[in-house]
Amino acid sequence: MNTDKSDSPFSILHSPLNKLFSLKGKTAIVTGACGLIGKQHCIALAEAGANVIVADLDINKTLAFAKELGSENMGIYLDVTSQQSVNSAKKEILSEYDSIDILVNNAAINDMFENPAMAAEQSKFENYPLEMFQKSIDVNINGVFNCSQIFGTQMAQRGSGSIINVASTYGIVGPDQSLYIDKQGNQAFYKSAAYPVTKGAVINFTRFLAAYWGKNGVRVNTLSPGGVENSQDEWFVEKYSQKTLLNRMAKNSDYKGALIFLASDASSYMTGANLVVDGGWTAI
Repeated sequence: MNTDKSDSPFSILHSPLNKLFSLKGKTAIVTGACGLIGKQHCIALAEAGANVIVADLDINKTLAFAKELGSENMGIYLDVTSQQSVNSAKKEILSEYDSIDILVNNAAINDMFENPAMAAEQSKFENYPLEMFQKSIDVNINGVFNCSQIFGTQMAQRGSGSIINVASTYGIVGPDQSLYIDKQGNQAFYKSAAYPVTKGAVINFTRFLAAYWGKNGVRVNTLSPGGVENSQDEWFVEKYSQKTLLNRMAKNSDYKGALIFLASDASSYMTGANLVVDGGWTAI
């Protein structure tokens, strides 16, 4: 009996299914593109056939990374907190490409404290500086607003597009502060209010945009990733992993499939949704 299904009309090779995930001929911009998962977003989009706009604050890094991805891609400077910068980026992109089809709002701030010895005191809610909170609002919320308004308007006028807002599991549930207690029982730091508050706002902003631009053919969804392993202390990786159903932190490449799903026609009937990819963190 011949079990070779390569000639079957239902094989992947002959099925339109693979075309659903293709981004050939599409132009996609990724903000915060030179970050830990930003690079993986860019790689995934390029692998799916898109022309990728690598957008970040360091122009040298964006140009170098875009070159790595291939000659059809572009590296640009982008400050998401500045409407002037976003408008300039839009003009630059549209001078090279016919349209902007996909926007990945990935740029974000996650608090870092320069002095580890002072991190616990500085990150306590009672002591947390308003200036740091405001900076997170400027990037994590206002930046998403600016890019969605300026790039998304172009999509709405054309009648199609996909906006993907990157949030977090901490936009869904409150931070477990016990994760940040080291093996000696010391609170290394506290997860501040800034990240969960701003990421929660991003999730509801997605719903607003989806409802507002649905009639214009623009789909807007959230991708909520879990924590990515990135040279953290062993005790933290172990504690975090124990809270997930898959018993591990994410690899930086674990979100590529979900991103392409949301960017492509594979999710053509999906808008206003929050796709949670967290190893089961929020399932229990």
